[in-house]
Amino acid sequence: MKNPASVSRRGFLARSGILLAGTAVSLNGLAGVQSEPIIDIHQHTDYMGRTHDQLIAHQRAMGVTTTILLPAGTPAFGMSTHKGESNGLQAKCSGNETCYNLARQHPTEFRFGANEVPDLPDATLEIEKYLKRGAPIIGESKFGVKCDSPEMQRIYELAQSYRVPVLMHWQYGMYNHDFARFHTMLEKYPKVNFIGHAQTWWANIDKGHQDQTVLYPKTSVTPGGLTDRLLSDYPNVYADMSAGSGLNALLRDEEHTRGFLDRHQNKILYGSDCLDTAGHGPTCQGSQTIAAIRRLSPSKTIERKILYENSKKLFRL
Repeated sequence: MKNPASVSRRGFLARSGILLAGTAVSLNGLAGVQSEPIIDIHQHTDYMGRTHDQLIAHQRAMGVTTTILLPAGTPAFGMSTHKGESNGLQAKCSGNETCYNLARQHPTEFRFGANEVPDLPDATLEIEKYLKRGAPIIGESKFGVKCDSPEMQRIYELAQSYRVPVLMHWQYGMYNHDFARFHTMLEKYPKVNFIGHAQTWWANIDKGHQDQTVLYPKTSVTPGGLTDRLLSDYPNVYADMSAGSGLNALLRDEEHTRGFLDRHQNKILYGSDCLDTAGHGPTCQGSQTIAAIRRLSPSKTIERKILYENSKKLFRL
């Protein structure tokens, strides 16, 4: 006969183990994290004062296995940075060298991007310096310039030469002006892969979106908006799910979202652009986006494409 105390102790330990395991999953908001890698294409160093240690802990808590750090440009005080208002990507983010050094210190977890204020005289030289060091992306481009300006076209030409994508922050009246003309750049630079991100990009999944000053629409979505058409019509267009704008696009009309994820399953990339320090819970938009992708993806295959496989292929990781 088994010792009742022994049975009781084993039962307690077993139950405790289950509870602890459940707590770990709850904290991350992710099931099976260890066996399912995630690539986050959109994070920043020193984001609103967050330390490097906090950033590393945040990414690990979300279950992210590879993170691309997107640098800010050099502090500048011209019109493209709104006389300095947009320095640090308007979020006190640090620049190329900081991202490069952190990625070197943690080579299995981080990669670094390349960026610069586009209308500075040596913008392309600064970007190229980090492309030569191995940066797999230019961006994020978050500056008050026209998307087809000569300054931006010099960056597109550089991206074409180095075969790297350009990630663009679209925000009406503030960053990357003239979204309606962007298709002309897609046609002029068909070998450059462009990644769309932010408020105006995600608002325009809806064919009914007319008032461009509305940056976070909550209404139901009619397929066929400008963003939807760009993803369908141009092979060199991709979508970055990061930030509150990406999460809003996922949640505002979940029936539409399932069709959208299915339709563009090879074009959608997971990014967080999340500034909290916990990596879980109601303040962590990045982990909420992962959870939404998992819940709303029409299949496990599509979920894995969005969270990992599309980025692995695009960035040749």
